[in-house]
Amino acid sequence: MKLRELLEGLTYECIQGSVDTEVEAVVSDSRKIKEHCLFSCIRGAVFDGHDFAAQACELGACVLVVSEDVSAAVAGREVTVIRVEDTRYAHAFLSAAWFGHPAKKLKVIGITGTKGKTTTTYLVKAILENAGIRCGLIGTVETIIGETVIPAKNTTPESYVLQESFARMVEAGMEAVVMEVSSQALMQHRTQGFTFDFGIFTNLEQDHIGPNEHASFEEYLECKGRLFRQCKVGIVNGDDTHVQQVTQGHTCELETFGLGEGNMLRALNLRLVRDGGRLGVAFDTTGLCSLSVEVAAPGRFSVYNALCAIAICRHFKVEPAQIRKALAEAKVKGRIERVPVSEQFTVLIDYAHNAMALKSLLATLREYGPGRLVCLFGCGGNRSRLRRFEMGEVSGKLADLTIITSDNPRDEEPQDIIRDIRTGIEKTDGAFVEICDRREAIAYAISHAQKGDIVVLAGKGHEDYQEICGVKHPMDERVIIRELLDGGLQHI
Repeated sequence: MKLRELLEGLTYECIQGSVDTEVEAVVSDSRKIKEHCLFSCIRGAVFDGHDFAAQACELGACVLVVSEDVSAAVAGREVTVIRVEDTRYAHAFLSAAWFGHPAKKLKVIGITGTKGKTTTTYLVKAILENAGIRCGLIGTVETIIGETVIPAKNTTPESYVLQESFARMVEAGMEAVVMEVSSQALMQHRTQGFTFDFGIFTNLEQDHIGPNEHASFEEYLECKGRLFRQCKVGIVNGDDTHVQQVTQGHTCELETFGLGEGNMLRALNLRLVRDGGRLGVAFDTTGLCSLSVEVAAPGRFSVYNALCAIAICRHFKVEPAQIRKALAEAKVKGRIERVPVSEQFTVLIDYAHNAMALKSLLATLREYGPGRLVCLFGCGGNRSRLRRFEMGEVSGKLADLTIITSDNPRDEEPQDIIRDIRTGIEKTDGAFVEICDRREAIAYAISHAQKGDIVVLAGKGHEDYQEICGVKHPMDERVIIRELLDGGLQHI
C-alpha cells in the first residue's frame, strides 16, 4: 500500500523521503520490525520507540513515523520520515487505513464506565444474536469472532490489534461489534481512526487512579468523556452523578436511561426473583420502549446493565420477545455467575476484587434475605496493602461468614496477604476462618453450606489461573467445584 493512502486524514510533515513509498507492513513494536515496513515510534511507559529509529533502518524499515527529532539516527539512510504531533494517535489512523477501515462496515458499539462494561457487552451480544444479528465482542475476558475465541490481554486492545479484529469480523460476516472501552484506551488513542455508532456510559466511581493509570479522578473523568466526541449516538446512565461532566462538550445525540424520573428509558416496578438456588430480578420499562423482562442475575446493578442493553438494542429494531428471551438466559462468565450445586443454597462466582465492588456485591445479595451470606476471597500480591484492609473490613461488616484464602499471590507469601486481610476484618465483629489453599477453601464453603445460604466466591471471576512467583497455574473455580462434586463432596 502506498504511504500516501495510509496518511489520509492525518496532519503530517514529510521530513525526508517520499509519500509514494510502498509499505508492506505497519508496526509499532520494535521486535516486529521487518523489511519495507512502516515503524511508528511510540513513547511507552518503559520504552521510547524513537530510541529504536536507527535499528529500524538497519532492519529494513522504509518509513518512520515520529514526533521527535531522529535526524542523527536516519542521516545518510534511504528512509522516509513522517513527523506528526502524536505518534500513538497517528498509529490508530494508520492501522485503520492498513486494514481498509473495517469499522465502516460494522455497527460499532463502545461501552465505557467503571462498572458494568463486561456484563453489558455480553447482554448486548446475546440480544442481537437472538434476533439474528451476527455480533462480535471485544472486552476484558475475550474477543469473540464467530466461533473463534481469543483470550484478552487488555480490556481494549492496542489500535492495530483492534483494527485487525474488526477486519476479521467483517471477513467472518459480522454485522455489529460490541466492545469495552477503557479510560486507558481513550487516553492512549487506541480507539481513534473510526467513529463509534453508539457510545455508552454506565457509571463512574473512584478507580484506576495511581501510577501507570490516571493522575487524578478529573483526568479519569475527562478520558471517559472523550467517547462522546467520537460517536454518533451517546446512550448514558442519567442517574449517575457524573453524567453531566462526562458528556460535557459532546458532539453526538444523547439518550438517557435509568431508574429516576426524567430518563428517556426508565425501569420501574423492580422485583427480586429467588427460585431454589437461582437469583434474578424483574422489572418493567417505560419511555422509549415498554416491556416487562426478567434478568438471570441479581440486584439493582443488573437492572442498570439490562436497561442499558435494551437502550442499545432497540436501535437495531429487536422485537420485545427476543429481548426477553435473551435477558432471561444470558450468562456472563465471572460476573455474579451462578454455578449449579444445590437447590438448597446458591453458589456464585464474581470478579469483585476491590472494596467498592465487594461492598456493592454483598449489599445486593443481602437484599435476597439469605440464611447466611458467606464470602470467600483473597487479595492479589504485589498490590496495595490498603485494598486488603478495606476488603477485609467490608466482608466483616456485610457477610455472616468470611473465608479468607489466596488469590494471585504473585511474588508475596500468601499467608502475609491473609494476615493483612485479617487486620481489616478484625475491625468488625464478623466471623471468619482462614484456609490458605483456595481449593480447600472452596471445599469448606460448599461442604458447610446450609439451606438458604448464598455463597459467593469473589476475586477470580473469569480467571482460570492462579499466579505464583511469575508462573500461571491452571485454576478454574468452576472446574474445582465440578471435581469436588464428582468426588463425592457432601454439604451439611
